[in-house]
Amino acid sequence: MSLQDDRDSILDLTQKLLVCITRGDWDTYKELCCPSLTCFEPEALGNLVDGLDFHQYYFNLPASSTPVQSTIVAPHIRIMGDVAVIAYVRLTQKIADGKPVTAAMEETRVWHRQQGKWKHVHFHRSPAR
Repeated sequence: MSLQDDRDSILDLTQKLLVCITRGDWDTYKELCCPSLTCFEPEALGNLVDGLDFHQYYFNLPASSTPVQSTIVAPHIRIMGDVAVIAYVRLTQKIADGKPVTAAMEETRVWHRQQGKWKHVHFHRSPAR
């Protein structure tokens, strides 16, 4: 597999991950993520979260009836052997109070090739300023 093929795979997998998050698709999320996934994100209030249990809570909430779309803006991908890092701004569009709104988050995600498949192993999300 070429470096460009790996970059294309990481971008595709990251987009697939965002789609499964917005759809509340827990099975796909579990498939893409390492069971020992770690993260720093606003919902964790400055704490390092380890494992999938914290995330499953959000997938168990009732699904929204309004459409949500996530767009990856200006992705930067670095491949280092069996590790890949992708950094980008995520624009999330949705309806709030009957009006379209867009939110921006700065995201960095780390992928690790395990037994020939990329697994999401760590991420950091911060509100864009």
